[in-house]
Amino acid sequence: MEATMTAEQVVEYLRDNPDFFVGRDELVRSLTLPHDSGRAISLVERQVHLFREQRDTLRKELVELVSIARHNDRLFEKSKRLLMQVIEARNLTEMAAAIDDSIRGDFGLDAASLMLIGGDLPAGASSGALHLVSEAKATDQLGSLLEGERAVCGQFREADRDFLFPGRQDPVASVALVPLRTDRLIGVFAVGSCQPGYFDQSMGSLFLSYISDTLSRLLPPLLQRHRQAEPVLDAVADSR
Repeated sequence: MEATMTAEQVVEYLRDNPDFFVGRDELVRSLTLPHDSGRAISLVERQVHLFREQRDTLRKELVELVSIARHNDRLFEKSKRLLMQVIEARNLTEMAAAIDDSIRGDFGLDAASLMLIGGDLPAGASSGALHLVSEAKATDQLGSLLEGERAVCGQFREADRDFLFPGRQDPVASVALVPLRTDRLIGVFAVGSCQPGYFDQSMGSLFLSYISDTLSRLLPPLLQRHRQAEPVLDAVADSR
């Protein structure tokens, strides 16, 4: 009795012998496959159709990759301009002003915040995008958001948004935040949008990490200079 091959065995045989149809042109022409239109087409037509679909898919992916590359290039140029301004800053106020101008003007976002954290800083002091808070206050308000090293994006709690961007008339709805660290946590850098959902967890945050890494290296000497200047300013104020 002649054994009957199953469909799976036929598939396996053809997969193991991809040149099976070579020299069997009549067989190839006699094979037909169903088409989306409902009519039967030859195997060759089906292959051509698949190749065209594959070509269109690859073309679409290429267009998307080029678009992403151009977007990243624009982000890099904006980030470079911001960092050049930040490097030239002589104090914390100038650094925060450069960040605020760039984020709102060049990047087109609605808010920026450079929040520095430390027990020896004048907690509660704010100037534009610069905010100085105690470690206890920051930990109590932001909690686990301070524990990581990567950017966190999303729709934060209203209390967190108000803490990061105090005194705003137009409330921030969506936030991207990244901690600033040296050997310890020294602050956070945050940007905000009034548009809900502008930032989400799937958003790429390369430019934020790029900026925050530079800020983390530039801030310590400026912080030291700020601490040394505070007693002098207080002495001048007391003498008046």
